[in-house]
Amino acid sequence: MTQIGQRGAQAVQAVAGDLVELSHSLHAEPELAFEERRSVAKVTDLLDGYGFEVATGVADLPTAFTATYGSGDLVVGLCAEYDALPGLGHACGHNMIAAISVGAARGLAEIADELGITVMVLGTPAEETGGGKIVMAEAGVFDSVAMAMMVHPGRIDEIASSSLALDDLAIRYTGVEAHAAASPERGRNAADAATVAQVSLGLLRQYLKSGQQIHGIVSDGGSAPNIVTAHSELLYYLRAVDESSLSDLRERAEACFAAGALAAGCTYEISPVSPTYVELRHDQRLLEAYRGAIADLGREAMPAALEGVRPLGSTDMGNISHVLPSIHPMIGIESNGAGTHEIEFAAAAASPSADQAVVDGALALAATAVGAAADAQWREDLLQQQEKRVGAVSRDAGRRR
Repeated sequence: MTQIGQRGAQAVQAVAGDLVELSHSLHAEPELAFEERRSVAKVTDLLDGYGFEVATGVADLPTAFTATYGSGDLVVGLCAEYDALPGLGHACGHNMIAAISVGAARGLAEIADELGITVMVLGTPAEETGGGKIVMAEAGVFDSVAMAMMVHPGRIDEIASSSLALDDLAIRYTGVEAHAAASPERGRNAADAATVAQVSLGLLRQYLKSGQQIHGIVSDGGSAPNIVTAHSELLYYLRAVDESSLSDLRERAEACFAAGALAAGCTYEISPVSPTYVELRHDQRLLEAYRGAIADLGREAMPAALEGVRPLGSTDMGNISHVLPSIHPMIGIESNGAGTHEIEFAAAAASPSADQAVVDGALALAATAVGAAADAQWREDLLQQQEKRVGAVSRDAGRRR
């Protein structure tokens, strides 16, 4: 490690206690998508104390923020997530993600002038549902960012983690209410429409392509057994290995939703709950720099040949990775075999193992950024990509006007 890299690492180590405290505090008060007000205050208060310039409510999202430090032309973006899961709290470890990015930012701020960088923490709400990063990107919040990074906890260190493209849909059926015993013939049962749709989807599963997945719940099935219900709602996730496969799956699933309405004599509508998430595309140079940084910390990662075999699920970081150089590696914690979105993983996300992963993740992200900023050719490539991207956005905006 270079002398400047050592100074950055020392700055991370100096605030290790702050990072663990932040992780635990977020964990103790989980908040759902777009409701993360206490979480944002905790993260931004710490960054403000470190001398970052904080802007809240960016992209017209009350729980989105940016925090910047430095004035260099190379903008290093560190994504912080902090939303939790209904009923499970931080079973995806977003408390750790926020603390890791804050720690990396503090380390890089210490050496920002020497590296000629601007450090930007992007507070990205609603990753679990809502696609906060997508909304922020569409509003131009990522335009100045040359590289975007974050680290997600998991059962093992997996450097080149993979994700699936995702459609997050609400399907609402409307029928006609009637007394279920006295005059059922007058009714059109929206709950029956939902049932037929789910049976159709179940039969479709045999014919899905590799990597395609369907899963959902009935969020509204009626109010009383003796009422032919006029309203029902399904919430469904459609997933696939890429956008093309997702488009194919969407067409076939929509036919199943339509079948429910036809069979029950109801009308229906399909609405997106979140913007479409696309699959991750890691930047290989950033990925290998992070791989080296993790190895230097003594962590044993999954062999590269086995990476990406089982996707981590879906993430709106995938959309960012299609726009600018990005990485989204996994860092392992001791969870007794539990995976994310399990209650046991929520407990593990505030364990001593998780605390160590917070510090290690921050160190690895900082080292990765140092490697990119200090390499003249790599730095120039990143700046040229960013300039080209922003120029293309400006030209598109001009044509729309």
